[in-house]
Amino acid sequence: MSATKARQVRHNKAVQVFGRIGMGCYGLVYLLIGYLAVRVAVDGGGQEADGRGAITEVGSTPVGGVLLWVLAVGLVAYGLWQGLLAAVGYTWIDKQRTRTVKRVTSGVRCLVGISLGVYAAKTALGAGEQGSGDQKQQEFTAWLLGLPAGPFLVTVVAVIVFGVAVGSAVKGIRRTFEQDLDLVKLPSGTRRWVDRLGRIGYVARGFVFGVVAVLIGYAALAHDPSRSGGLDAALRTLAAQPFGMVLLIVVAVGVAAFGVYCVGAARAQRG
Repeated sequence: MSATKARQVRHNKAVQVFGRIGMGCYGLVYLLIGYLAVRVAVDGGGQEADGRGAITEVGSTPVGGVLLWVLAVGLVAYGLWQGLLAAVGYTWIDKQRTRTVKRVTSGVRCLVGISLGVYAAKTALGAGEQGSGDQKQQEFTAWLLGLPAGPFLVTVVAVIVFGVAVGSAVKGIRRTFEQDLDLVKLPSGTRRWVDRLGRIGYVARGFVFGVVAVLIGYAALAHDPSRSGGLDAALRTLAAQPFGMVLLIVVAVGVAAFGVYCVGAARAQRG
């Protein structure tokens, strides 16, 4: 697809509507992750507090089959929309470096959205993949460690994830996420809440990804892939600390806030 054709598709009204609905589905996943994290804090049980766990939780409800297909379509639509933004988006950003960073980030969200959508569809069909997100992370880390200069490669991954974590936290603190929103599309009251939830959510998300980066870095130092892990491992690591229950609940509320932000900001997201 040429760049001109991609821009035409990106500005298509139907594509933007499906993309924004998909952003709402993406927010729902984070809202459920926050809920699952609270359950981890309270009793240490429940589904894994990550994207896969959130989708599995949806599937366990009485209308789970229908909701799973809604999530599947929405998340794939969100992923494809982010793919278009990665290719030709963020034209409203003046600085080339900033635009490039945002396009790379959208590329990552494209992969995450599509992979979660496919997982939701497989779960709806009763063919969900075995293994948690943490197990998949550990398998990937083990594969990297088995390569020449494996510990170095795992360390590079840890540094990249840590950079994402810092970027998310800074985005919340400096409120730069507002650059990607057309806030005039939101009522003034909603606008204030979207701003507050965005600040809280991006900082909390950055904090959790920072813990993920530390776990990956520790796996590199120890040459032990079992030390690695994703969101669920990061949240359970927080729970194991002094005052872990309080700390995890605070972080869980922040993660849930990011989910609500995504739902509230979907209408105003620039496309």
